[in-house]
Amino acid sequence: MENIKQYVQENKERFIKELIELLKMPSVSADSAYAQDVINTAEAVKASLEKAGCDVVEMCETPGYPIVYGHKIIDPSLPTVLVYGHYDVQPADPIELWDSPPFEPVIKTTEIHPEGAIFARGACDDKGQMYMHVKAFEYMIANNNLPCNVKFMIEGEEEVGSKSLGWFVERNQEKLSCDVILISDTGMISNTQPSITTGLRGLSYVEVEVTGPNRDLHSGLYGGAVANPINILTKMIASLHDENNHITIPGFYDGVEELSLEERAEMAKRPYSEDDYKKALNIADTYGEAGYTTNERNSIRPTLDVNGIWGGYTGEGAKTVIASKAFAKISMRLVPNQDWENITELFKKHFESIAPSAVTVKVTPHHGGQGYVTPIDSIGYQAASKAYSEAFGKTPIPVRSGGSIPIVALFEKELKSKTIMMGFGLDSDAIHSPNEHYGIFNYMKGIETIPLFYKYFTELHKNQ
Repeated sequence: MENIKQYVQENKERFIKELIELLKMPSVSADSAYAQDVINTAEAVKASLEKAGCDVVEMCETPGYPIVYGHKIIDPSLPTVLVYGHYDVQPADPIELWDSPPFEPVIKTTEIHPEGAIFARGACDDKGQMYMHVKAFEYMIANNNLPCNVKFMIEGEEEVGSKSLGWFVERNQEKLSCDVILISDTGMISNTQPSITTGLRGLSYVEVEVTGPNRDLHSGLYGGAVANPINILTKMIASLHDENNHITIPGFYDGVEELSLEERAEMAKRPYSEDDYKKALNIADTYGEAGYTTNERNSIRPTLDVNGIWGGYTGEGAKTVIASKAFAKISMRLVPNQDWENITELFKKHFESIAPSAVTVKVTPHHGGQGYVTPIDSIGYQAASKAYSEAFGKTPIPVRSGGSIPIVALFEKELKSKTIMMGFGLDSDAIHSPNEHYGIFNYMKGIETIPLFYKYFTELHKNQ
């Protein structure tokens, strides 16, 4: 692995150009208008794995978008690493808040990324981080130092709940058999302090619809006499938190893991500045559940947030109507031991129960997944720690993420393998937001670090 830095430097411009071409493809899985673009992106990923050196690469059909599978088996007696990533991206809306078109990548320098960052939808989540693995694999093949077997499973529905992945994994357990699963769809603390994500929150995502009269009504003729679905919806949503920002759904906290004071003290050792956090978001203060710090609120505590709300007239000028319907999309981030299907049912039952008789309520579940915690005493974690330590010159800190990767719990259940989350993105990279970007430093450092994981994992596997 001595020449990995040289290889990365010599191929830096090519690596950037290849990623930019991938980022130009608007692979928005949530919008059927982009269906062909999603397929085209899958084809591009397949071609990149073939070119990098996989012996077998397949476009595996599913009930939804295809999964790109590839492998290089050098010796069945050696351990196997399964790399998971996704080629689909979030919708770019609201387009008007982007400083440059979301699918026309540009490189700009920032205070955090003085070497430059690629601005485009999917730059960090997850095309840039997924493609690091392809290029790291390319390096190991080109230099004849791949120390173990590798499999790739790159899907196209992660941003819509990985609807077809469970179907695929259940039917292909032998094909996907491995000793560890490697994912880069998370982040690290900073470019000088690496970290390894050891916990993920689960997710329950629902859409609610409140219906009042059978048509939009004149607000002068009917106002005050007929229920306004928008008014009622906002009252119902407001009631879901109490004065301490505690979620009021009965049974919601049953089974929630309460970390010990000792564990919370260890988490608090993570480098963090509340002032810098507020400055970066341009907010006067943080806000959340009483009794917990900012980092605890966004990692070890469950949440309920409205992701979108609409109804009535929202066009230019005035139109005095009482809307017939009002809608909202709501997500709940869950912690380990909260079953997402149970939470979804608890939400549905409670939300319907608090509606006045003047309206009807419909709750439609969209998708969800379980939370996950990975042990730090596994050889996979140790290999990742050694890799980061060598590449960055600093031992990584284990952290729990507030985000969700629902399929991680599925992998452990179906494939009986632990997952190691080696993320290289930063909190400031604006994933899911306008002006998403990914640092050139992070992209290259990931390519440099990943082969070290293979090296140390193979060594530790032999010695266990």
